[in-house]
Amino acid sequence: MSVAPAAALPAGLQITQDGYRLTPISSELSTGAPQPFRFRIIGPDGAPVTKYTTNHDKDLHLIVVRRDLAGFQHVHPQLESDGTWSIPLAVPAAGQYRVFADFQPAGHADGLTLGADVPASGDYRPRPLPAAERSTTVDGYTVTLTGDLIPGGSSKLTLSVSKDGKPVTNLQPYLGAYGHLVALRDGDLAYLHVHPDGEPGDGRTSPGPDVVFHTEVPAAGGYRLYLDFQHGGKVRTAEFTAVAGTPVPAAETPATSSAPSPSGHGADGHTHQ
Repeated sequence: MSVAPAAALPAGLQITQDGYRLTPISSELSTGAPQPFRFRIIGPDGAPVTKYTTNHDKDLHLIVVRRDLAGFQHVHPQLESDGTWSIPLAVPAAGQYRVFADFQPAGHADGLTLGADVPASGDYRPRPLPAAERSTTVDGYTVTLTGDLIPGGSSKLTLSVSKDGKPVTNLQPYLGAYGHLVALRDGDLAYLHVHPDGEPGDGRTSPGPDVVFHTEVPAAGGYRLYLDFQHGGKVRTAEFTAVAGTPVPAAETPATSSAPSPSGHGADGHTHQ
């Protein structure tokens, strides 16, 4: 009797993969002043990994988000000689957080994303997943989403950046690209880190207003999308909810260019380092 091979798990659901393990040293996260958050990647030989392959200008990307998909942060810790990663870190509110280490060990053919839960003590008040939306604002920028997530297939998503009603055509490179997109599945926080078509200086990629991504989500359901983009020397994060298998209603055209976005999400608790 033959048995079909099991489908690969989405990234971020495991604390260990291919013999590599994410090992938090810090037992909790701070909700006050930033405190050092420390962890190691332990290799198949049982020793901390000290050599990595650089991807998008960094050896490791750390994503921190609460289990209800609030308080997203994309940060870059420093590697110490003994294989310990460390970064001053604070989260905006109490709760159970998921930390994702996105990295590629030197000599390993592929990148890995390992995840672990770390608490922030206090009164935890989870929020519901915000409604699906086509447009959101952050720090006066409006970001509009075109395209829909297709369960089990490739989806073309275009995120367009404007400010004061005018398209932004001079986005600045951030980590080797004009935008970075992380998608997390509601419920289990399955992780997708997607990079846009092309790269700065390739002769075919423009610095805005459109940043185009091709991504695949493993199944139907709700997803939270986080777009990092840089303009005016500052990195900002725009957040969206999208439901794979259900088209999001078209964005309404505001009466004036100064009208607020209906979402209001995207400026809370974001940190970039």
